[in-house]
Amino acid sequence: MSEAKLVIRNGRVIDPAAGLDAVRDVYLEAGRVAAVGENLDVPAATEVFDASGMIVAPGFIDMHVHLREPGFEYAESIETGARAAAAGGFTSVCCMPNTLPVNDSATVTSYIIERAKQKSVVNVYPIGAITKGSLGEELASIGAMVKAGAVAISDDGRPVMNSRVMRRAMELAKGHGIPVIDHCEDLNLSAGGDMHEGEISVRRGLRGIPAAAEDVMVARDILLAEVTGARYHVAHISTHHAVAMVAFAKKRGIKVSCEATPHHFVLTDCDTVAYDSNFKMKPPLRGKQDVSAVLEGLVDGTVEVIATDHAPHAGSEKMQEFERCPFGITGLETAIGITLEQLVHPGKLTLRKMIELYTTGPARVLGLDRGTLTVGAHGDVTLFDTATPWTYDVNKTQSKSKNSPFHGHTYTGGPVATVVSGRIVWRR
Repeated sequence: MSEAKLVIRNGRVIDPAAGLDAVRDVYLEAGRVAAVGENLDVPAATEVFDASGMIVAPGFIDMHVHLREPGFEYAESIETGARAAAAGGFTSVCCMPNTLPVNDSATVTSYIIERAKQKSVVNVYPIGAITKGSLGEELASIGAMVKAGAVAISDDGRPVMNSRVMRRAMELAKGHGIPVIDHCEDLNLSAGGDMHEGEISVRRGLRGIPAAAEDVMVARDILLAEVTGARYHVAHISTHHAVAMVAFAKKRGIKVSCEATPHHFVLTDCDTVAYDSNFKMKPPLRGKQDVSAVLEGLVDGTVEVIATDHAPHAGSEKMQEFERCPFGITGLETAIGITLEQLVHPGKLTLRKMIELYTTGPARVLGLDRGTLTVGAHGDVTLFDTATPWTYDVNKTQSKSKNSPFHGHTYTGGPVATVVSGRIVWRR
């Protein structure tokens, strides 16, 4: 790695952290950014990547990914999930703890980190569980996991229903300087639900998941974050009330942040194909008012991060009856295309703002030393274009799983190459 030299020439370099938006060369050496400038003079043996007409950005970070390893390697592994991340333009991913065994100890955290060093082409940051087994009853070994390399705690997919346990988790997380990430769902309100509660669920005879199930938990957690002073992050926010509450909490100075997924700002429950399990996820696809609120949150800064919630499932699991199949869709390879299509091309977001949502946003929430191309920074670079049409084909995915509602959709613009520690790990 120390011998690798790469210069990316003639690209439009957009680095929000450095306030840079100009055509520049980026020179990477020894896994770091060595220079950024015009017509850089580099050593003769340097590999050259011509980025003319492309956007050169700091490496994109996805802070919400399910890599499934250990325990569910039949659906995804660290190796295949990392390849999918690279193909989607991501240089760093944070993996959720709902593995088997659950990542609730330093042993599992260390295993994931070591496995990633051996098999992953991108940077992998483990997120540890809040409670043992993610059962919501007894706190996990939070300090030991942080020492082993965990960057946050979450029982993602299985919310902590016990408010006393959540308060204690926030107090410990504050002491260790990490955020608490919560999948906000009141299980008593959502029990048995398969899609958003509304007209569509009634028409299809499916039990609904009310928006209030998310709202109640977001309200509780914000109050606990205020009491404890902890950093609190709402995973995959999806309702208009939840967005409003986060905005209100920010104005009060509470340390609250949130993320939105591409599927939650592009699809509504009206867009779902009846009983198609590729449209089944948690939170469910919501109503038009909710989607509009999430979009507005991205525009006004209430939502600081775009994350994919990449949740691969084997075909045999997803092909069950709608009521029985698991929640979740893949998302790593389509995120940039969707964001360009829905936010940038219509003029809702600038390219700089889009890049912030994928770089400085997650880096700030997690306290990572990533998300910039300043000299000395990690040599992670995402290159994408905004004009080339391409069609997403799940049969050509780098992931082991194919559960995506975006199969066959054509996008204008998307990832071109992914550079990690100064080396090109994927190119279109």
